[in-house]
Amino acid sequence: MRTDARIAWTLTRGSDRREWWRIALTAAGALLATGLALAAVTVSAVSGQASIAFGHGLLNQPGQRTGVVATLLLLLIPVFGFLGQCARLGAVHRDRRMAALRLAGASPRQVRRIAALETAPACLVGAVAGFAVFAAVLAGSGRTPPPGAWAGFVVVVVAVPAVAALVSGFALRKVIAEPLGRLRRTGHRPDRRTSLAFALPAIGVAAAAAVLRRSDGSSGGDTFAPLVLLLVLLFSAGALWAAGASAAFMGRRLTAGARSPAVLIAASRLREDPWAAARAHAALLLVTVVGTGFVGVREVILAALRERGGYSSADLDFYTTGLDLTGAAVLVALFVGLCGLAVGAAESLATRRRGLAAQAAAGVPRAVLTRALLLETALPLAPATLLAGVGGMTVHLAYAVVVTPDSFPSMLPLLVPVGVYAACLLAAATSLPLLRRMAHPAELRFT
Repeated sequence: MRTDARIAWTLTRGSDRREWWRIALTAAGALLATGLALAAVTVSAVSGQASIAFGHGLLNQPGQRTGVVATLLLLLIPVFGFLGQCARLGAVHRDRRMAALRLAGASPRQVRRIAALETAPACLVGAVAGFAVFAAVLAGSGRTPPPGAWAGFVVVVVAVPAVAALVSGFALRKVIAEPLGRLRRTGHRPDRRTSLAFALPAIGVAAAAAVLRRSDGSSGGDTFAPLVLLLVLLFSAGALWAAGASAAFMGRRLTAGARSPAVLIAASRLREDPWAAARAHAALLLVTVVGTGFVGVREVILAALRERGGYSSADLDFYTTGLDLTGAAVLVALFVGLCGLAVGAAESLATRRRGLAAQAAAGVPRAVLTRALLLETALPLAPATLLAGVGGMTVHLAYAVVVTPDSFPSMLPLLVPVGVYAACLLAAATSLPLLRRMAHPAELRFT
């Protein structure tokens, strides 16, 4: 391991200019992860009843602080997913180095480990920068955390690069560097397990119906929290499987009968690696389920508060602030997921740069390649986003039945899947400038 780390550090220092943007993205992801983890440590270090002038008393009670800490830790999931996307992109750019290591006698597992360890220095820089920013914010606030919190800060700064390296190694587990410099990625083949795309949401709906049937409106609050968790997990997993299953189905069908060149190119890509869409959209599908459900639950809570009345302005500000901060957390997760999608689209182009150059040299117009790139995202994402939106609406309707059974539920959450779908297409479009460079006949010199 020490030898691998030394080689990784040497390769990182010798990176060319084209790889520094990857290193910068990795450092930015580590900075965000460090900031979230440090904030969670700071909030958890507060004990007992407190008086904190933030969010209209949102952090005063221990139970409320526990919810804030859980939200901050959950935000680490899309951030580390983004770091995994950066690692896959870096592996493609380092194919020559990986091939040289293979020719020198390194095993495929060792090469993947070295490539993953290249992430650690950039993450360490990001973690230190995140700690510096966080320390400046603490100094400006005039508050001093207890001594135990500082020990937690040190653990965070050390743990973030270590966890990022592990995530990078996990992201590269399917990448095999062959001795002659060709990279290939082994993927899952579609099989009968794609039926889970429909079975898991069906189980979620059945569970919601069973719980709500036994709920009488007074005890529904006790069972709603585990019900929400069950629905989010089932619908997220189902939407993830739907992305891969629909990509495989569309790839087979459209390849056989497509008349448009752009559709044919996109279908060939989907048929070659149908589960690439599931990998790239995993965090976004989870955010779609959570975001759709949150918008609906927020509308129900505000409507219930207005209907019941008797609340002071301070109480309303407390509830509204808590809901707004939760919505901000969902938006942060969406932004990080979109960044991961953009990096994944760039990684896909970098992997296929030789094929794109060959197509451009053969006379394929760049407009056709542009439409094909967008279709690779749009086709499998549509059914997956629809299923994720159905999951979020199920959460919304279940909560509305428990809290306000006599009112008509809001249809505002239906806009969330549409907005996420449009944002995903815009994120994929950010890789179009890279397509202009990759789809150039000059790239054929690397073959």
